[in-house]
Amino acid sequence: MASDLSVIEGAKLLMVGAGGIGCELLKTLALSGFKDIHIIDMDTIEVSNLNRQFLFRQSHVGQSKAKVARDAVVRFRPQISITPYHANVKDPDFNVDFFKQFNVVLNGLDNLDARRHVNRLCLAADVPLVESGTTGFLGQVTVHAKGKTECYECQPKPSPKTYPVCTITSTPSKFVHCIVWAKDLLFAKMFGDKNQENDLNVRTSDAASSSEHAEDVFESKKDEDIEQYGRRIYDHVFGYNIEVALSNEETWKNRNRPRPVYVRDVLATELIQQNGNVDKDLVAGDPLSVSAMASLGLKNPQDVWSLMENSRIFLEALKLFFLKRQKEIGNLSFDKDDQLAVEFVTAAANIRAASFGIPLHSLFEAKGIAGNIVHAVATTNAIIAGLIVIEAIKVLRKDTSNYRMTYCLEHPSRKMLLMPVEPFEPNKSCYVCSETPLSLEINTKRSKLRDFVEKVVKAKLGMNLPLIMHGQVLLYEVGDDLDEDMVANYEANLEKLLSELPSPVTGGTILTVEDLQQELTCNINVKHREDFDEEKEPDGMILSGWTQPPAAEKDGKESMGNGASTSSASQAIPLETIGDDDIEIVPVVTEGVAPERKRKLSDTSNAVTSDLSSVEHGTSSKKKPQEIDDDSDVVMLEDGDSGISKKKRLR
Repeated sequence: MASDLSVIEGAKLLMVGAGGIGCELLKTLALSGFKDIHIIDMDTIEVSNLNRQFLFRQSHVGQSKAKVARDAVVRFRPQISITPYHANVKDPDFNVDFFKQFNVVLNGLDNLDARRHVNRLCLAADVPLVESGTTGFLGQVTVHAKGKTECYECQPKPSPKTYPVCTITSTPSKFVHCIVWAKDLLFAKMFGDKNQENDLNVRTSDAASSSEHAEDVFESKKDEDIEQYGRRIYDHVFGYNIEVALSNEETWKNRNRPRPVYVRDVLATELIQQNGNVDKDLVAGDPLSVSAMASLGLKNPQDVWSLMENSRIFLEALKLFFLKRQKEIGNLSFDKDDQLAVEFVTAAANIRAASFGIPLHSLFEAKGIAGNIVHAVATTNAIIAGLIVIEAIKVLRKDTSNYRMTYCLEHPSRKMLLMPVEPFEPNKSCYVCSETPLSLEINTKRSKLRDFVEKVVKAKLGMNLPLIMHGQVLLYEVGDDLDEDMVANYEANLEKLLSELPSPVTGGTILTVEDLQQELTCNINVKHREDFDEEKEPDGMILSGWTQPPAAEKDGKESMGNGASTSSASQAIPLETIGDDDIEIVPVVTEGVAPERKRKLSDTSNAVTSDLSSVEHGTSSKKKPQEIDDDSDVVMLEDGDSGISKKKRLR
């Protein structure tokens, strides 16, 4: 015990993220005796954080999470050193040398890109990483140690759920389709960049025949007041566009036909004229507090509004944007904490849903979908924070044999809510920790270097400061130390076809891609391919070389979450991109792989992943566990030398 205490007190830790998990983690670290903690977080405190991030108060809204968290903990543990950084972990200051000063890094992040970046820096610095995530009642903690366990990227992560444009604009069948349409098309067109390409002006393949109608639809006309403008937009997007879509008979042969909705069909003339009262006191102050609901006297965000109520909210929200927030129009993007934006998107999505026969949703539900929210549970964050500290202490003790990947379940499975299993060994085909070459199929005669940089190097490989070489020829580089001529030369290369670069890239070419900040090098074998399926391969290129991620949907049932898994594909069902700030994956117990046995990568092909419902309803595996007397107790397995699981009751 004394040796453990000295290890803890002498350790220097880096925490990345001071949100839901981060607040609980910092508190637990401080109370566990750690003396030297550094925290990085770029976010500021929002009102929506206060229900679970208990180190923050109303008076802290708008302030740095890292700094306020530090101040809160130092009040009850004044003897410890906590160094906060209100910054992005991807900033150049946080390089490999910075990471080398720490004994272990603890992640409480909310996005795949930052997780990958930290993983690579930890590998380069040879510092163990404890990764974590929660979603609702579910959570997990994993340990990544260079050369001993798999790294965070040894198993590919599911891509965020995307939807074909034609589905969103023409044939929505789910409420999420209506939300995407309202948020990414209509809201962006109304209040964002007016010059962006958008498919809302006219819904027909023969755009020329309707060009007169489509011209400047979203521009207000002379002598047109805001109420008239709002009604015209309403009739265009919910009425005229649907009429045009219905003209394509082929589309509706096997689908339910939508119903055009016009203002006159929903609202009586007197309601249109007296729709809402803009109270000067109501809308004064913070622009984000302006509310169409308040203006119309609607109070409960969990009520499902009728079509008439949605129509009134739509028109009122549009009016308030133009009357009270006109200076912002043209530069707005959707923000889940912008009440008026959420009201507008909810109302628009519901009107469209009504048109297509899709069930309507409340503002509370719509906000969760539009803002990628899975409502967090503070207890789950606390449990996961405790597990992070347990694994961190094992790392500091160099107790490699007892590292565990631990899953927190919503319902007992084999009478356990905490499911620990031994971590995977490193994946020999991982391009990050094993430097295995990748393969890229691409049309080298039609694709530009810019396509390769944006769609592969940045989007797929997650590199921030890439350097691309063909043999000894440098094709592209990013950095602050480049002179103007070099920058101009690389910018010119971006617009050239791959086959027309100074050192042509063709079939058989091997490109070397490096990120100097992450100290990561990757070789890519280029294969020329003429044609791609626009529907299935919209990027016009395919990167391969390691196991592909599992599908985001199973049996047509959607689940909610981030999809940025920290476990292997055999251990997790990925989730659709609807998550809060502490989102990871939903774990499922793998039958046939006992927690007592060392799992190797070769085991995964024989493992049978149980359905998500079996976890949630406590379906036991084929291997019968030792019986527990009290079913109400929470049980955690700990491996024993004899192979018989010990059981530790959690009070």
